[in-house]
Amino acid sequence: MKKFFKILLWTLVGVVFAGTFVYLFINSRPQEAVYDTVKPEMATVERTTVLTGKIEPRDEIEIKPQISGIISEILVEAGDRVANGDVIAKIKIIPEEAQLSSAESRVKVAEINLEQARLTYERTKSLYDKKYESREKYEADRAAWQNALQDLAQARDQLTIVRDGVSASNAQGSNTLVRSTVTGVVLEVPVKVGSSVIQANTFNDGTTIAKVADMNDLIFKGKIDETEVDLLREGMPVRIAVGAIAGSDFPATVEKIAPMASDDNGTNTFEVKAALSAGELGKLRAGYSANATVILEKAENALTIPESVVEYAGDSAFVYVLADSIGKKQKFTRTPVTTGISDGIKVEVRGSEISTENALRGNQR
Repeated sequence: MKKFFKILLWTLVGVVFAGTFVYLFINSRPQEAVYDTVKPEMATVERTTVLTGKIEPRDEIEIKPQISGIISEILVEAGDRVANGDVIAKIKIIPEEAQLSSAESRVKVAEINLEQARLTYERTKSLYDKKYESREKYEADRAAWQNALQDLAQARDQLTIVRDGVSASNAQGSNTLVRSTVTGVVLEVPVKVGSSVIQANTFNDGTTIAKVADMNDLIFKGKIDETEVDLLREGMPVRIAVGAIAGSDFPATVEKIAPMASDDNGTNTFEVKAALSAGELGKLRAGYSANATVILEKAENALTIPESVVEYAGDSAFVYVLADSIGKKQKFTRTPVTTGISDGIKVEVRGSEISTENALRGNQR
């Protein structure tokens, strides 16, 4: 009986080993690969690029003072509309001691000269009235007295300009009144009452009192990579999407492409300007971040296939065309194709023997 159980045990062990071997052998055999297939279709393919940039006024003017001093009054704030010539700020002059002393000295000298000219004229006039002096002498002394009067008035006016920054003869044209040089909207007033300002000169750019721009003439300013700039042309349509305005899609036109590249973190890029349509400008503000989508190439009613079914080898492209299918067995033919425009999902086929009737190898199941 014990011998029977031993034989049965070894038989079971042998069956388990044999079954395991058969199972592993069957599963180790290569299985027939089965692929999904796709068909070419006629469609429109567009190659686009996206430019990142900002909305800016075409011309942003910085208003600077014509004299140095301290801001005594600011008459505008950001968002106000101003016309050319409107006063936007007033400046109080802080005269230099040397210039003030010199101007006061000129006034005193002019007063002395005037007094001397007056006495000479009155003496000559008295003698002339008594017929003791010639007419030429009388007219010369009278002219000298009148010139002395003019010199004193000019010296006093110069003193007023140095001390107060205002000319007595032209108070409306005073340099203490900072005026807008353009018509537009005040974008920024970077100074406050009491701030010291300096005029532009050879050594510095001067203090900006305000920035003014025409908000009816806005542009998009962005950058494009050097690999795509040759496909861009002036006059091409652009669609502008502004991040701050949900669903925005503003039309624009490429206006200018920079002739020279700039280094953008190790990448050569070219600046692109696009003019926005006037009808949409009321919704936009200067400084908005925006993306511009440009159609670089477009093929309409073209034979297209999914980009994923194309096999690239060097400069050549191939697809696998289904030649025969029996059950799960599929036979494909490697066929060369000439590709065209691609949008990253589908690609145009410009030269090949395939048609919309062909089935192409896709992903493996």
